[in-house]
Amino acid sequence: MSATVVVGTQWGDEGKGKFTDLIAAEMSMVVRYQGGHNAGHTLVVDGETFALQLIPSGVLYPHVLPLIANGVVVDPKVLIAEMDMLEKRGVSTKNLKVSSNAHLILPYHQELDALHERYLGENKIGTTKRGIGPAYADRSMRVGLRVQDFLDEELFRNKLTSALEYHNKVLTRVFNQLPLEADAIAEEYLNIYAPRLTPHVVDSVGLIHDELEKGGNVLLEGAQATFLDLDHGTYPFVTSSNPVSGGACVGAGIGPRNIERIIGIAKAYVTRVGSGPFPTELFNEIGDHLVDVGHEYGTNTGRRRRPGWIDAVMLRYAARINSLTELAITKLDVFDELEEIKICVAYDVDGERHEQLPSNQTLLHKAVPIYETFSGWGCDISEVTSRSGLPKEAENYLSFVEEQVGVPIGMVGVGPGREQVLHFGG
Repeated sequence: MSATVVVGTQWGDEGKGKFTDLIAAEMSMVVRYQGGHNAGHTLVVDGETFALQLIPSGVLYPHVLPLIANGVVVDPKVLIAEMDMLEKRGVSTKNLKVSSNAHLILPYHQELDALHERYLGENKIGTTKRGIGPAYADRSMRVGLRVQDFLDEELFRNKLTSALEYHNKVLTRVFNQLPLEADAIAEEYLNIYAPRLTPHVVDSVGLIHDELEKGGNVLLEGAQATFLDLDHGTYPFVTSSNPVSGGACVGAGIGPRNIERIIGIAKAYVTRVGSGPFPTELFNEIGDHLVDVGHEYGTNTGRRRRPGWIDAVMLRYAARINSLTELAITKLDVFDELEEIKICVAYDVDGERHEQLPSNQTLLHKAVPIYETFSGWGCDISEVTSRSGLPKEAENYLSFVEEQVGVPIGMVGVGPGREQVLHFGG
């Protein structure tokens, strides 16, 4: 009767999908608890690559019930396209469930997202322009449409018309755009998307608690990561929801006592997409190596990610915020050809040493990393299957990360495949 949470500890793209997929083998239900299709995850199974955006990783296991919970904002067009893609590749989505309380992303959300980002100019956030932020804003303003509104055509039309009265004023008067037509949107969504999705709509809170009460294993999967969290990330360069482990309670409708295991996913180095502070960012050939060997380009956008050394200051903060019970380190094999590897252990800010994350953003922008340097191992570790099989230099690196963060490492990824993971603990 307990749940496991998988959460990113950096700026996303840590490889959560792979480890969620791995852990899902032991689960009966995998729940996506926040975010939208602005965050993708890539899975490699038997040489086949699956790029998912909304559907939980557990969909690849026939015994797992995949659930999109109330904390997610759903673009119906994207979700249906993802379902069709999986079906064409032989993966059934008949058991996929979607919370009746999840909010819908509608065309005006995407248009407003792009216009607002353009308006910010040099101060842009780096949003994917998928409508995520405006959809969450509508939810907070209590004018959003939910998945359950598909079940009542009259209610859907009334709520859509009411929302567009406000949004069209913004589009026309602020951004000098043409207004959107409520009838055209309603026809598309009610006639094309609603019939496809309504068979999957459920009371997600009841479904999750029923599973827990009968002794099932439930995995809670977030999108993005700790430092993109709306409250605890590098604001304003963050997402519009709460990816941290506490967000799983709100986004899935369970209490903290239901959660037993919290796994923090961290890449052996760090990347981020878009704007914002990044103390350990690399602008040299080593950074290029990390991008090229690690294939650091966005799953959805194709954007090149900004690379840097791993940051123990960040990880200590993530361990606190999420109450991590263990770490899983990904992409250790990307270091195979490097002669030396660095770990940021503290920041120098105007001559003062900071071992914890500065609460003042101005200080974070001025932070200069203080590094410890380790020797590389200069060999291929992609076939290693146990801790004892790692080169001494690789084990030294991982043990130092454990020591710095104060959280044990449970698993280590040594390649992109589902099977290329070794258990580090014990």
